[in-house]
Amino acid sequence: MYDSDKPLSQHPGLTIGVSGPSRKGLPHRLISLALELSGAGTLYIRPGNRVDVTLLDGLVLSGGTHVHPGRYGQEPEVTARYDNRRDNTDWHLLEQAEKLGLPVLGICRGAQLLNVFRGGSLCQNVAPLRVHTRHHPLLFPLQTVRVVRDSLLGEIMPAPSIGANRIHSQAIKVLGRHLRVVAVDNDLFVQGIENTHGHWVMGVQWHPEYLLYHPGHRRIFTSFVHAARDLKLARLEGEDAALS
Repeated sequence: MYDSDKPLSQHPGLTIGVSGPSRKGLPHRLISLALELSGAGTLYIRPGNRVDVTLLDGLVLSGGTHVHPGRYGQEPEVTARYDNRRDNTDWHLLEQAEKLGLPVLGICRGAQLLNVFRGGSLCQNVAPLRVHTRHHPLLFPLQTVRVVRDSLLGEIMPAPSIGANRIHSQAIKVLGRHLRVVAVDNDLFVQGIENTHGHWVMGVQWHPEYLLYHPGHRRIFTSFVHAARDLKLARLEGEDAALS
């Protein structure tokens, strides 16, 4: 269970990989800020970078371009920007993170890629499917999101209905393996996913890095860093036991 009152001191060796586009922008700086405020250092990973994932304690997949539909067996149905190099890099990072049991946080595109990596698919254009929500970007938390109470996200958030932003035009369609839906909007589009068992894995369709002034959204990063710290301590204890 996530304990909001549990003290969190910065660990000098705690390193979170933050995967993003070639050009680091404001959202990625805000993600780094959120992680640093929670007690972790960060390593920014650009498309094509080769990273020794064993040196990381957690992985954040940030937002950005659309995941190429070929990843889930479809042809492009909309005009969109794709970045195959980034898809390849994030895919490799996820493969290694899964093997190592690293905590993973997917944001917007990152949540979608996580779902596709687990064998799921995406709706390439949700605009014509909206009935109870309007299709335009919302940087402020003006989108209603309903959270499953019996979930990690439900423990993190202060209420079953929260405000979130919206900067996406795609959404999760078929859910990937070992994932569960833990949040939806008023059109029942998936807004949050989690691992059904095992290590800390969460994907949110909105951008909590823009909402750090809100305790609930900030606690997503804190919970993630707690999981990374616990993994780090378990690794160190294992090394000490092997040496004794």
